[in-house]
Amino acid sequence: MKKNELIFNGNEKQVFATDDPDKVIFRYKDVTLAYNSIKRARFLGKGALDNQISALLLGYLNRNGIETHYIETVSDNEQLCRKIEIIPLEIIVRNRVCGSLARRLGIQDGFKQPNTIVDLRYNNDELGDPLINEHHAVALGLVSYDELDHMYGVAHNVNILLQELFHKAGIELVDVKIEFGRASDNGHIIISDEISPDTCRLWDEADGNRLDKDRFRLDLSDVVASYRSVLERLNKVVKEES
Repeated sequence: MKKNELIFNGNEKQVFATDDPDKVIFRYKDVTLAYNSIKRARFLGKGALDNQISALLLGYLNRNGIETHYIETVSDNEQLCRKIEIIPLEIIVRNRVCGSLARRLGIQDGFKQPNTIVDLRYNNDELGDPLINEHHAVALGLVSYDELDHMYGVAHNVNILLQELFHKAGIELVDVKIEFGRASDNGHIIISDEISPDTCRLWDEADGNRLDKDRFRLDLSDVVASYRSVLERLNKVVKEES
């Protein structure tokens, strides 16, 4: 697959066209952002880890009947993906109350609630990615009610599958952000962005140590080492199951 012109240059990823109009190449950068790009840093090797972790998780979802944009890994920092039309919504599935939700509700960070919480955000940097509801999403013309029901159903199944996988690696999936798009090859609404420690909260089940982007947000250090630990533990689980 030939990599052609750059068609998107984001803060943390680049997207390149290929000689197939329905396929693109994602390249993960070593840049890390937080708090709507107010805080940023560069960690050597982090892009490769994000690429490999996301490839492993998206590949796992593909094999378990969840359609994603991921096709195959083509280099340490790059993966071949299906081209999509972005739906500018984020579905966040929360198994604990953490971060902005804990602050918004005025309760302890890490509170373990009896139910699963699902948040919907409008992915718009200029507006600060505001929380919206399904009626707002439909009013904005982003999705239909049926499409949003499908996305919620996929997000629910992703949460269950990844909770089980991470648990086998001794990691608790605290929350996960999922983004969707319409695939150019068949029009299906599919998962269209990475799933990695940048888009999940992951806690060590043994000691509660944070293994995700909160290490950067909260100045806990050892960002790359924590991401590497996640990859090694997931690789071990997948190897044992194959």
